[in-house]
This record gives sequence, C-alpha cells and structure tokens, in this order.
Amino acid sequence: MTSVSESNPHIDISRRRLLGTVGAAGATGLALGATGGALVHSALGDAPAGASGAAGGLASVGATRVAFHGERQAGITTPLQAKGHVLAFDLAPGAGRKEAAALLRRWSETARRLMAGETAPTADSGIALDSGPCSLTVTFGFGHSFFERTGLTDRRPTALDPLPDFSADQLDPQRSNGDLWVQIGADDGLVAFHALRALQKDAGDAARVRWQMNGFNRSPGATASPMTARNLMGQVDGTANPKPADPDFDKRIFVPAAGPGPAAHAWMGGGSYAVVRRIRMLLDAWDQQSQAQQEQVIGRTKANGAPLSGGTETTAMDLDKLGPDGKTVIAANAHARISAPAQNGGAAMLRRPFSFHDGIAADGTPDAGLLFICWQADPLRGFVPVQRKLDRGDALSAFIRHESSGLYAVPPGPREGEYVGQRLLEG
Repeated sequence: MTSVSESNPHIDISRRRLLGTVGAAGATGLALGATGGALVHSALGDAPAGASGAAGGLASVGATRVAFHGERQAGITTPLQAKGHVLAFDLAPGAGRKEAAALLRRWSETARRLMAGETAPTADSGIALDSGPCSLTVTFGFGHSFFERTGLTDRRPTALDPLPDFSADQLDPQRSNGDLWVQIGADDGLVAFHALRALQKDAGDAARVRWQMNGFNRSPGATASPMTARNLMGQVDGTANPKPADPDFDKRIFVPAAGPGPAAHAWMGGGSYAVVRRIRMLLDAWDQQSQAQQEQVIGRTKANGAPLSGGTETTAMDLDKLGPDGKTVIAANAHARISAPAQNGGAAMLRRPFSFHDGIAADGTPDAGLLFICWQADPLRGFVPVQRKLDRGDALSAFIRHESSGLYAVPPGPREGEYVGQRLLEG
C-alpha cells in the first residue's frame, strides 16, 4: 500500500524500556500523516552497553507507537504491518445493547493500553512483556446483524446493506459476516497475538468468536527503501491505491463528518466501511504460467509493477497503446485495466490487505492467498462496481477463489474518554 509519511515531533517514553530513535523510526516509513487521525511515536530508552547499530535499528521497529484516540480509528491509513489477525464475533444469546456497550468499553481500554506499549488492564498473560508497541493497531467495526441484536436497526446505515452476490463467489457462511469485527496489526507476531488473546478474554460471556484469520506482510526494513508490497503471486500489489495527499482522498474513503442520510446515522460521520474477503490464490496453477503470461493476466510487469504500456510503477497506464500485433498492449481482460478507477466511473477504495498461508490442503495445494481488506466511504460506490466488473471477465479470476466475505461499518476514532462506538450505543 502506498502511504504518506511525515515526521512527528512528539516523543514518549513507553512503560517498557525500548531502544530506538525518532530518526530510525522515521526511516522505516512508519510515521502517519495527519489525515489518519492517529499519531505515531517513537519511545526512547537506554541502549545496553555494546549495542550495535543493527540492534538499535531492529529496536526502532518495536518502539513505534500508534495512538488509540483520534479523528479516525487506527489501522485504516496506518502503514501496513508485518503481522495481522482479522476476526469476527457474534454476541452471545441474550446479549444486547447493554452488553455490547460494556464489551466495547472493555475492548477500547485494552486496545488503548496495548497500543501504548502497556500491559493489559486485567490478567495480562505476559506474552509481550519484553516488547514495545511495535506499531500495534486495533480496529473495530459493526456488521449488519449487530443492529438487530442490539435493537438499533433504525440507526443502521443503508451503506451497510448486504453485498450483492457475485457469480464467481464460493463463500463459506461460517467464515463470513458476524456481529462485531476486529482487525489487529503489528510489526511483531507476539505483540499481535498478545492483543488477540487479550481481546478474546475480554469478550467473556458477552460474545464468541465466529471466525478468525491470520495474515502477514513484508517486515519493515526488509527492503533498502520503502516499496509497495508484493502478494503471494509475486506481484506488486497496491500501486493504484488512493493516497492521503490526494485532494479527494477523504471524500472517497471516509463518510462525511455530518454523516449522510437521517440524523440517526450521524454516528458514522468520519468513519469508513470495510469489505473483508478471504481470497484463495491457486498458486500451483499460477506458477505454471510463464512470467510473460502472468504479466498479461495482470497488465503490469512482475519486476517493478510498471504498466505493460511502459514507464515506472507510478506511470499512468496507456490503455490505448497497441503492440506490433495490432492489439492493445494491456489486454482487454487484464486485471489492472478492469480494476482501474477510470474504467469504473472513478470508483476507488483503499486496499490494505494481509497475505495468509494456512497450510497444505488435502489435495496437496497451498491454502494461501490474500486477506483482502478495502476501505471506502460507500461500498456501493467503491467495492461493488469494481467487483461486478471483475466478475464479468477478469483474467485473474482463473487463478483466485473468493471463499469468505464480510462488510462492516467502522465508526470514527474515539475522543479522549470515549470508547469505540459510544456515539452509536449511547447516542
């Protein structure tokens, strides 16, 4: 994912003793622009005697902190993290609005503390005692069914209406949807798991896990300079992402501050909608294609993500350019062509995925692919028109399988003293 970085003058000392400097943390590209509403800090501590520069560099990854409170929830415009957990909960039988509010209050306090590099408020497991915050983010959302369970159907936005069916879908209902959605990201696996474990324990008798998925990305500092991530097909993935610096970024990704529609829906003002899909990649079939064939499917080079029409990764595609054979260089069914905003009435979404690998299937093929997560102000103007077009003739469809799906309303960030969703549950 492409993101905007800027340095932050604020420096905190974490409860844990951490190594690192503001300069080292900034070099990893983990600072976040003001549009994200989440400040990123680097905590300082005393380096042990004899610590090498390499050790200090590694410690800077652990020192990076993302603020819990802010205009928007963390984990939307926050730069991609190395580890992730995505899961949905269903409220327990008999649980309603009161229980949901108490749960969100507990979850918010736990997320606030862990994102600051502190221990969990109750019965901390000790899993991450030696770690810094490691860019931990926790993001919360509400599914369509949440509003029936809590008696708040009059406050459910129309943008949360169920997604339409797509002909290529092979969805598992047990791994789709859910009352409550949680996204956890961090640059350390133990820190991410610690948050997962703490939130699961916080759920208590109020909610139970419906499904959980685990993901990963390239680790910060693994490349000589910040680069767009690659997916498990080896393709540069996220080149055309909207950027926070774009003048229409907020309009495309976030709900207007006043909230559209009736006043009862105003609680979503400043929030966003997340579409979450588990997309299995048929990697054995993909790897049997030559590099040239793979590039024709995508419409971009594998080496650096440049469009087949020429230039660099960020060069605009020339969709009309013809090759020596008289055909367009970027094929009519190439994934990059079909998914381009210009080909979809300007539809745009911010993609922020994780890759996954859940072992080897019974047929010997890898159960691996993409935990696709995209953000938009309105799914009917973001994800849906693009997916409809891809569903009708994307060359990549032969090598992927959509296996689960969910749509969640993600409210704005909590103010100081608030918990996530308080304006919905107590407004």
